[in-house]
Amino acid sequence: MTRTILSSIFVAALIGYCSAFAPLQSSVRKTSLSMAPRFDKTSEKWITDVPEEMEGSSYGPIGTLYRAGPKPFFTRIFNPDTYDQAVLKYMAQDGCDRKEAQGNMDAFLENPQDWGFQKVSEQNGAYKKDYANANMEPKQVILTTVWGVGVVYFLASLVYNGVQDQALVGSFHRTMELLGME
Repeated sequence: MTRTILSSIFVAALIGYCSAFAPLQSSVRKTSLSMAPRFDKTSEKWITDVPEEMEGSSYGPIGTLYRAGPKPFFTRIFNPDTYDQAVLKYMAQDGCDRKEAQGNMDAFLENPQDWGFQKVSEQNGAYKKDYANANMEPKQVILTTVWGVGVVYFLASLVYNGVQDQALVGSFHRTMELLGME
């Protein structure tokens, strides 16, 4: 009898010890969205009826520009329906709110490889990156704005001066002469 009790204690201790080496549970936060986006088979689109989940309920295109840069910004401007469908699909599959889904979609559009690597790392126990609030500290917003205005001014000045001096036209003609095409 003592031997059975000792064996039971040993097995219990061994199981407890071994569970310390089990993979960590995913740190992905699931929300209890009762009316999460769902796929409508007739229209073949993701839909939602909840105002907090609809387009425009989170941050706008300028927020996308600050968080992830010009690539997702232009995608959002020129393909708004595709962007919204991707956000709704991410919300439904991951069980998160719209702001988190938009942040992840912006990060994915900016650099799919890095975003995918981060997601795999999160599943393996790494920290969860907050894409919804990325680059939104006041100091970062100011620096990004100053940098963006400077780049736009430089490019506009370059084009304006090139057109005014007809340097671009002259350069084109000189290149064509050198190539013997004129």
